[in-house]
Amino acid sequence: MAEKLSKDEELRQWFSISAKDLWIAEHLYTTLHPTPDEMICFLCQQSVEKSLKGFLCFNDIEFDRTHDLPQLLAKCIALNSDFKDYAKHCAFLSKYAVMPRYPNDLQINDDEVNVAIRFAEKIKDFALSKVILPPF
Repeated sequence: MAEKLSKDEELRQWFSISAKDLWIAEHLYTTLHPTPDEMICFLCQQSVEKSLKGFLCFNDIEFDRTHDLPQLLAKCIALNSDFKDYAKHCAFLSKYAVMPRYPNDLQINDDEVNVAIRFAEKIKDFALSKVILPPF
């Protein structure tokens, strides 16, 4: 059984994983042709999920094990109303939490991929700007 992480380590890991998810999404987008659009959008959703959970962790707010971005965002808004500016971003990205991992008829075009990457980057940067990461 794994040891429970310290709050500092958990916080670092939330934002580290968020950054890695987004980095991988951007890397796939720029290096693979044709691009794996479903996977890129899934990674963008995952990056945002980890960023929001990192912000909640920083503020000692418990959250469910969920991929529901609007639910996580509502908890963030309760702490900092500026998060409300990202409601449409989270709603857009939410559909990529599960659908790309199962057979479906999800049609994603290049514009949507660009939007997913841009939205994920904005939310990651904003959430990160609202926390103080502990030193390594």
